[in-house]
Amino acid sequence: MAKKKRALITGISGQDGSYLAELLFDKGYDVYGLLRRTSAGPPPYIEDLHLAKKLSYVYGNVRDLSTVRMVMEEVRPDEVYNLAAQSHVWVSFKVPDETWDTNYYGVGRVVNEAMRVNKDVRIYQASTSEMFGATLPPQNERSPFAPVSPYAESKLKAHEEFIVGYREKYGLFAASGILFNHESPRRGKHFVTRKITHSLAKIKLGLQEKLLLGNLEAKRDWGYAGDYVEVMRLILQQQKPHDYVIATGETRTVRDFVDAAATALDMHITWKGKGKSEVGRDTGGKVIIAVDPEFYRPHEVHQLLGDARKARRELGWKPKVSFDQLVEMMVKSDYDALKHQTS
Repeated sequence: MAKKKRALITGISGQDGSYLAELLFDKGYDVYGLLRRTSAGPPPYIEDLHLAKKLSYVYGNVRDLSTVRMVMEEVRPDEVYNLAAQSHVWVSFKVPDETWDTNYYGVGRVVNEAMRVNKDVRIYQASTSEMFGATLPPQNERSPFAPVSPYAESKLKAHEEFIVGYREKYGLFAASGILFNHESPRRGKHFVTRKITHSLAKIKLGLQEKLLLGNLEAKRDWGYAGDYVEVMRLILQQQKPHDYVIATGETRTVRDFVDAAATALDMHITWKGKGKSEVGRDTGGKVIIAVDPEFYRPHEVHQLLGDARKARRELGWKPKVSFDQLVEMMVKSDYDALKHQTS
């Protein structure tokens, strides 16, 4: 009988970490997670996996070398999926030091300690489409990087030094997925997509008056996190390590996301005005969407549109969930949860 593979996931409590843990368990792995402690405790879906003995987790943080070293020595993983990050772009301007310590130095700690305990380890790094920044779309593996935020800059530095660099210098099986925006009902509420779905559900139920947003014109290539974690595992099953752009190849504005969420809730929004003065009104004429300049980024990435032909060709991967299906899934999850809480 073949020995079970051991996988370690950092950032286990995020949406990607939780979906990936479920996938790897179904594929027959022993799954371990590095879990950053918070006063709220693990999310319910992580705790359920743990209680069902499908997931073992260790409290720790990629900013703390001692815990990274400890978990690597304890688990001795065959595969490491480094998903831990300070992943909010707007917040990265507010906490640049924390962003760099997590997203750059943290990757170095993970990679170096994983190599130390297992020279044959395979490492997946969660890179990001934000590294393209000001580069004109569509963006693929050959496009130049032009980051415009501390988040993107720290991710790019880690990508170049610890993934591409270690792959070339030491022959390490280090690969990355350059993932474009991907969402799910497990997305944190401080991200704009979940902020939209959660707030519109509350407005529909009469629990909130208005939703404030930043740049409605920003365009993103949005996919489903559950689809994207499948490619993470596929990347580490290849004969040689490579980097892959993962995207749907379709782009939508923030306004489009709002409209799709409203439609799923049987709401209709009429837009009026431009720029910072634009508002969205319900059928009764009440303003329920407004722009707040506080939510504008200091440096905006205006359009991200991924070209994932390499992943389709070499990995046989393509997204299954459409944009409208994704938005409907998210907003109905929020609506049902809120309705249950208030009933």
